[in-house]
Parts: sequence; structure tokens; C-alpha cells
Amino acid sequence: MLHAEGFKAVMLFLVVAGILVPLLHRFRISTVLGFLIAGMALGPFGLGRMSETYPWLHYVTFDNPQRGEPLAELGIICLLFLLGLELSLERLWQLKRYVLGVGAVQVIATTLAIGLILRVSGAVPPSGLVLGLCLALSSTAIVMPILAEQHRVASPLGRISLSVLLFQDLMVVPILFTVGMLAGGGTGGFWPLAILFAQAAATVAAILLLGRYVFGPLLRSAVRTGSRDLIMAITLLIVIGISAATSIAGLSGALGAFMAGLLLSDSEYRHHIEVDLEPFKGLLLGIFFVTVGTSIDLRAVVSDFGWIVLGLAALILVKATITFVTARLFGVERGSAIELALLLAQAGEFAFVVITLAQRTPLLSPRLATAAVAVAGLSMMVTPLLAYAARQIAQRMTPPNTDAPEPGPDTDEFDQHVVIGGFGRVGQTIAALLEREHVSYIALDADPMCVAAQRRAGRAVYFGDAGRAEILARAGAARARAFVVTLDTPNAAERMVKAARMLRPDVPVLARAKDATHAARLLQLGAVDPIPEAIEASLQLAGRLLEALDVPEDAVLKALRPRAPMRSAASRRRRRRRLNG
Repeated sequence: MLHAEGFKAVMLFLVVAGILVPLLHRFRISTVLGFLIAGMALGPFGLGRMSETYPWLHYVTFDNPQRGEPLAELGIICLLFLLGLELSLERLWQLKRYVLGVGAVQVIATTLAIGLILRVSGAVPPSGLVLGLCLALSSTAIVMPILAEQHRVASPLGRISLSVLLFQDLMVVPILFTVGMLAGGGTGGFWPLAILFAQAAATVAAILLLGRYVFGPLLRSAVRTGSRDLIMAITLLIVIGISAATSIAGLSGALGAFMAGLLLSDSEYRHHIEVDLEPFKGLLLGIFFVTVGTSIDLRAVVSDFGWIVLGLAALILVKATITFVTARLFGVERGSAIELALLLAQAGEFAFVVITLAQRTPLLSPRLATAAVAVAGLSMMVTPLLAYAARQIAQRMTPPNTDAPEPGPDTDEFDQHVVIGGFGRVGQTIAALLEREHVSYIALDADPMCVAAQRRAGRAVYFGDAGRAEILARAGAARARAFVVTLDTPNAAERMVKAARMLRPDVPVLARAKDATHAARLLQLGAVDPIPEAIEASLQLAGRLLEALDVPEDAVLKALRPRAPMRSAASRRRRRRRLNG
């Protein structure tokens, strides 16, 4: 049975997610900022501080937000996994210039700048280095959802942001080791660091091998059952297992989740996984944002208000300036560089981990640690506002027809393509004709064996229910030229027609029907001139008969084609009237 305190926390979070955040959204406050504000207001440093005076507040506040940290971390893991699914190892390698360029220079320069500022301000030398290391990193869990809300994860800005954030995740091991050495008086030497890096490298290599020879077959075995529950279970096992392995090796668990996404990014089941996991990611990330909000001590902010505001302004100014200059040095267009600078100007969730560890040692005084936590939390809270301001500034400063260089091919590589629902005999015939005419296509099919065979043949076929609007959206419905429905089941065909017309009422939806009655239903749903299978079969049978009678091929084609032009207008109208009764 769920413990009473746990039940209260779950109910309170659902109230925040289902009522309070939507209300704030009506005042144009973003979802991320809404969760942060709710956490700050309902946390132990907000209304929770008054629960002793007003006992009833105990029922509407988060008394122990640390209980939600495992779920909050799971939200970050889901986010990084889904981001990994959007990329591939090949595309990631194409971003190496930004990962090793902008990311490395930004982290090193920001660490030195923050350390120098704190040293000049009178802080003890190790304190400046420790805070410089942890505040140099930004928050993936804040930045990427903001870009996702704007539908810009696949844009040049989204890819460059992800590149920098990936390098920052790679810096987790060196930073933790450095803080440990400083806490131990600088002892340890070269060999412990070398062993730590070797352990991390071995873990990454093992994950890549397992991904190639173990994870794929495991996922295919679950898909063969046809159970969405089992598919999700094996997916979560892979993601959480890899995240746990990287955490044990000293790497970030989020980095492990991203690697899991990369390993499955070329899988034919990726669209299906994305759609099923997306809602859980949003709710779990909401718990993370609430947890961040509860960590901000409003009393500490008020008591050191001037210093904390000054620290917040300095952090944003220093990180934004260094990121902008670094991005421009590596050829990022000016408008994107401005947005990147302000998007990454906040501290990351890793800062709370480092500050907590350093606070247990002489490296950080309690007052400095409390102020640093407040600055880090407030920087996360103002990021949605900074993102909005950055976009406005970038739009004004960027010429309307600029040909800015991009960091690589767009991750949504299919454009003006055809989406084929069902890849049986008819779907494969249509795909062959499209290939002959050099028209790109994406096909969706619910048969894992068929999908696996077509993927081995190099065709863009993915596992998924083509009748679900979310799956069609993942297949690039927004950029499609047409939809072709070849599904065997009448209900599935009707669902795909309905979903395609809902997503893209401006493009044609062609469909085959079981019979005249089914064709009439498809026509009412918006399909263009649905063709009953009887007509298709009769034409094929007639063609085979003429060939068997030794009729020349040209004559066969002429016999089967002459009515096609006549059906373009008048014949099509007559057949629609017949189908509609």
C-alpha cells in the first residue's frame, strides 16, 4: 500500500501538473517555469516553512522533496534517451566540431573566469575552482525542453546546444575527480585518474558491443509478441541498465541514457518507442523541475539578496559572453550564437551534486554553498525568460534571407516524401515505383519480421501503427507530399486516413479499399478516390490473361491504360456518386 506521505506527494504533484501549471500557462508562463515556481512556493523553504504555525499547510506542501529525486532523475534519463533516438552515431560524429570545439573552450574558459572572479572577491582559492567547475556546466533538462516546445531540437541551434551539453556531460568524471583531489589535499596523483578514465572507456566500449549484439535482438524478441507493454519493458530495461552502468563507472547516468538512444536510433522501432515514452518524459521532468524549485531557500535569498542577485547577473553575463565568443570563433551564425549564449547561461543540475559534496569538506563554507545553490536555482528559473529574449534579439539581428552555415545535415533528412502505411505486397510495389522515379518515402508496418527484412534491404521502413497520428508525425507528416494507405485491416486503414487528414488536410491521401462499402467510408473520411481491391485484382488478372494469350506487351499496356485518362474527372465524379450511394 502507498504510504500516506508518498500518496500526498503524488496527489500534490498531479495537482501542480494538472491544474496549477496550466493556469500559469494561461498567463504565458512556460511549463518549465511553472513547475519551478510551484516547487519554490510549495517547498520546505516556501509555504512549508510556515507549516508549524499553520498545520493545515502540511497537506499542501512538499515536506521531503528528496523522495522524488529518483523519479526526477528518471525524467532526465528519458529526455536524454529520446534525444539520442533523434540522432545517430554518424550524425553525432558530424557534430564533433561543436562538441570538442565550442563545448571544450566554453567549459575551460568559464571555469577560469568564474574562479578568477571569486578569487578577486576574496574567496579561498579552492572554492573558486570548485564553483567554477560546477557552474560552467549548463542544464540539459532545462534547455532541451525549451527547444522542444519551440519545435527547434532539430534546428542548427538545437544541434549545437546538444553538442555543447554532451561535452559538459563528458566533463562529469574529471570534475568529480578534481573535487575529490582538492578535498583530500591534492593527493592521488596520475594513476587514480588514469584508472578512472580507463574504467569509463571500458564501460563505453562494452555498451557499444552489447548494443550491437544483444540489445537489438532483445528488442526484436519483445516486438514479435505484439505487446506494447513488453516493448516498453525491454526498452526501459535497456535505458536504465545502461544509465546504471555509466553511473557505476563514474560517468553521468544521463550520458548513458543518451548512448542508449544512439544505439537504438537506427532501429526500425524507434518511432514506436518515441511516441510511447514521450508522455512519461514530460511528467517525470516536471518532478525534476519541482525538485529544483524546492531547493531554493527564499530566506537565504532575502538575507543575501544583493550578493545573490549580483552573483546571478555575473554568472549569466560571464557564461553568455564566453559562449557567444566561442560560438562565433567556430563559425556559428550570429543570431544562433546569441540564442546559444543565453540558453546556456544557467547553471546545471550537476551543480547541486558538486556543491553538496564540497560542502561536506573544507572546500566551501556553509554560507557560500547556500548562496551558490540559490544562484544556480535562480539561474534555471530565469532561463525561459532569457530564451524568449534571446529569440527576439536573434530575429531582429538576423537578416531575413541569411544563408547561415549549418553544423551538418538536418536530422529530419526526409522532406517532400511519401508516407506509406503498410508494407505488404501493395506497399512494396508502390515503393519500387517511387524508387524508380527517385521519390523518397517512409513506410510504416506493424509486422516486425517484414520490417526487419526490409531494413536489411536498405529501405526506410519502420515499425509502428500507421493509424496513430503521433507515429505519422514522427515519420515526417508535416513535410510529406502525400500519404498512401495500403493496410489490410479496414479499421486500421480508416484510422490512418483520419489521422493523415487531421495532420495534413492539404495533401492527398490515397488508399485501397476492401470493397465498395469500405471505399465509401474511406471517401467520407477524406481519402482521394479509394480503389477497391476487386478492381486492382481484375486488372492484374486481365493483364496476366492477355500475356498468356501471347498478346504483345505494348498491346497489354494499351489495353489496361486507355481508361486511366478518362477517369481523371468525369469518371472519378461518377464513381464517387456511386460510392456515396
